[in-house]
Amino acid sequence: MAAKSSSTKRSRVEAVLAQQELSAKPLVLGEREVSDADAEIAARRGIQSLDAALGLLKTLAKFPTAVGLADLARAADLPTSKAHRYLASFMKAGLVVQQGRLGRYDLGPRAVEIGLASLGRNDFVNRAADALEELSTATGLTALLSVWGGQGATIVRWERSSSTTVTSFGLGSTLPLLSSSSGRVFLAFLPRRITAARMRIEMERWLDAGQWLPDIDPNPESIDRMVEKVRADRLAALDERSIPGLFSLSAPITNWQGEIEVAVTLVGTLYDHKGRRPDWQQEIREFAQRLSIGPPGDAVASS
Repeated sequence: MAAKSSSTKRSRVEAVLAQQELSAKPLVLGEREVSDADAEIAARRGIQSLDAALGLLKTLAKFPTAVGLADLARAADLPTSKAHRYLASFMKAGLVVQQGRLGRYDLGPRAVEIGLASLGRNDFVNRAADALEELSTATGLTALLSVWGGQGATIVRWERSSSTTVTSFGLGSTLPLLSSSSGRVFLAFLPRRITAARMRIEMERWLDAGQWLPDIDPNPESIDRMVEKVRADRLAALDERSIPGLFSLSAPITNWQGEIEVAVTLVGTLYDHKGRRPDWQQEIREFAQRLSIGPPGDAVASS
């Protein structure tokens, strides 16, 4: 009887242990399932936060100048507190900087580097950059390349000449449409819808300042005449009346549609200008035409 009782107890214990083991398995599995679900939710939230942060950076890039936190957050459709946190992270990475006493936000040096790297991978830019030193050496002038970016004509290559050229511009600088020869060739060889916003901003600034350019009257007809001349000549030229102490020549490197991809520009001092060689204009035209790609049989087409 004692043996039977002992056996019965062991059976009950084993049954209980087996039941506990069976009941424990779903519990462990359930915890794992909850953990995986939590991880997926966290990952999804992380991606959404990254999307929102990058959207804020894109919104900042659309402003023509530095902008305050409230205006930037409103334009990006973000709470001010969240926008501030994202901007703090971007500032640590050098993608954003704060300017002036008002602490307005603008794109930082790392953002410029990323933008220039992207632009630099453009085939037109690389081909022109490879030949830029030769153009500078042949003319004795500083040579630069600019492309159209979010804020207008932007310098992406710079080949300095042996003569000293003092200017506030450098790599990453944005050039004006009307008061730079680079800007004028973009104005002439890009669709007007692309340049219209920058044109409106510049005209308003000139009119508000009560000033204008020496070779253009403040009306659309005068600007249209300038544009037609640049198109006909495939060249824009400015002298010391527009850029004190300097002169510049720019020509468009165009694609098969006839639209500009890159502007090539020669910049010199008044000292250079006194010994002006009549073939400078022809040299820069030929340089741009050689690198342009036109329809088959077109005179501008290059092999």
